[in-house]
Amino acid sequence: MKPIYQRLNLFIAGHDVYTFAPVEPLGAQSLTIHRSTGDIVLNPPNTPIPPGATRYEKTVYGIVGMISLALSEYVIVLTGREHRARFMGHDVYRAAEFDVLPLNPNVFAQSAPHPVEGHLLALVRSHLSAGHFLFSYEWDLSTRLQAQWSDRNSNREMPLWEQADDRFFWNKFLQSRLIDTDIAQDLSPYILPLVYGTFDIRTSYVHGHRVQLCLISRRSRYRAGTRYFRRGIDHDGHVANFNETEQILLVEEQAAGRISKVENFSHQLSFVQIRGSVPVFWAEINTLRYKPDLQIMDLEDTVDALRRHLEEQVSIYGEESLINLVNQKGYERPVKEAYERTVNQAEIADVKYQYFDFHNECKNMRWDRINVLIETMQDDLLKQGYFYLDMSHPDPVKTQQGIVRTNCMDNLDRTNVVQAALGKWTLNHQLKALGVLAEGEELDDFHSLSRDFRELWADHADLISKAYAGSGALKTDFTRTNKRTKMGLLEDGYKSVMRYVRNNHFDGSRQDGFDLVTGAWTPQKNPITAVSLLADTRPLVIRSVPYVVSFSLFMICAGLTLPRASNYSLLYYFMLWSVVAVLAITFMMIYGIEYVSWPRLIPLTDAVYYEGPGFRSANHGKGLKFAHQFGWSGQVFLENGAMMGRKRTLTVTKMEEIEMGNKQRVD
Repeated sequence: MKPIYQRLNLFIAGHDVYTFAPVEPLGAQSLTIHRSTGDIVLNPPNTPIPPGATRYEKTVYGIVGMISLALSEYVIVLTGREHRARFMGHDVYRAAEFDVLPLNPNVFAQSAPHPVEGHLLALVRSHLSAGHFLFSYEWDLSTRLQAQWSDRNSNREMPLWEQADDRFFWNKFLQSRLIDTDIAQDLSPYILPLVYGTFDIRTSYVHGHRVQLCLISRRSRYRAGTRYFRRGIDHDGHVANFNETEQILLVEEQAAGRISKVENFSHQLSFVQIRGSVPVFWAEINTLRYKPDLQIMDLEDTVDALRRHLEEQVSIYGEESLINLVNQKGYERPVKEAYERTVNQAEIADVKYQYFDFHNECKNMRWDRINVLIETMQDDLLKQGYFYLDMSHPDPVKTQQGIVRTNCMDNLDRTNVVQAALGKWTLNHQLKALGVLAEGEELDDFHSLSRDFRELWADHADLISKAYAGSGALKTDFTRTNKRTKMGLLEDGYKSVMRYVRNNHFDGSRQDGFDLVTGAWTPQKNPITAVSLLADTRPLVIRSVPYVVSFSLFMICAGLTLPRASNYSLLYYFMLWSVVAVLAITFMMIYGIEYVSWPRLIPLTDAVYYEGPGFRSANHGKGLKFAHQFGWSGQVFLENGAMMGRKRTLTVTKMEEIEMGNKQRVD
């Protein structure tokens, strides 16, 4: 396998070429990208730098890929990295800083010549700066240990990008320009795979044994997005917020002392779990209310889509146990029923369904009740096992024969607690199997190791939650301390408020960033026809109401500074502006859909205005019937109130889809 170049010097020859020259080894083949044509050329060894070329001010630590926007193609380079750890003899980094370089010499990345180009560039930059991207130059971070061992012979000569798990190769679309060339194999030292996920590692000592505990999560690039704008399954069987989590345990054969630097541990163990959205067609429609409207779409291919999803997991991991944590009462009940109904109809071999009423079982902060679920699952957990490689043996001692797939509504908070509990149960069994723990001893008996375990899982939960919901995970006080606290409840309240604000008012552009960078939507080469990405086409009445609210609140605050002859002198003044503010806020709640920050690249029209078979909890936020008839919200209704038109900001016509971009994945 050709190693990936870890440092590159970038030389810019006027408006002609970008030349990437490896710092080490000396004389290695440099890479030239012609700015006028976009041609990629691998130069012979020891090719001199073009005369007159100037060196870029920053060191380049890798080429992330190339992306084509409305006016120009761009090269995305990694200019900052953070060393996370040295793991099994390999360095693991977090991508910390990116630069975006235009190929078109008439386009400047810092001041785009057209607002649409500037908007798309801002989406790319925002996605890169907000994401948690990990990479290694030598080790395949995207693939679990058992799969690496199984494919070790065939992968020995493969470049790193070909070894990568396609689901977790986050920048594969960006790298497609290099991968799709005739010289892709020769370009391999320049193709750096990124993983969107988490990585942390801790070292402890137990009875003289040096123990390393590592936790890795890998986020799928398929159906990627934000909490309320990517739910459920798509027609290809991909689900939202799909993450693979691998808990790795490394143990030395003998006591090594606290200054040991041994990296090739004699015992390597891995336990893998997955999470993903409930695999049916469903959505939650934001309306500015705290609880969105729940929409379940009973489509003809629902069973086929679920079957494709689960059969893929079985083919990858083996027997699958489904743990469903969705509430069986109230708001969430229709999702639970749709899931169970579809699983029963699919009749998939090697798939078992297990329901656990999390909130009912663990009410009054009885989090120890999770053990009820583990006891129920114990036989399946023992049968599925874990991967165990003893370096003194040619073959693994054990292999993991199955997988546990856990979900709640968001696949975040409840899922985090359950996955951590399963990880802890497995870790106890692994340490006892290795003889590190004696019978009767438990992980919690060793403060340092127990604390490391809890912190690993709590930090892991926070990062997954921030990527999907925009805030840290809830219930992490239990993960960190093994108990639920009142302070933890207060923190959860704050995080819930932050989620509400972000999900309603900021996630539209975040979703657009996911769709653009992963290739779910690709722009056409004409920014003029895509101005609707920027235009606010809502009626004037709709747009003006937030200003009425702001002005009313300003007048109320200003009234507090006015002199008064008595306590009642300004009563009518405050009553007037309070009534105006309340009426304006009420109007906004009635027309809540109009005030949500929706994705613009791939609008959610099909879910928001779905009228087929299924379930809808309510139809909030769509305005009053008489208001629609007068055109206040830009929609047209039949006499019986059925919707005929669709809101302009949520809808893209077929012609606009052709002009603005293509929403089909191209990689």
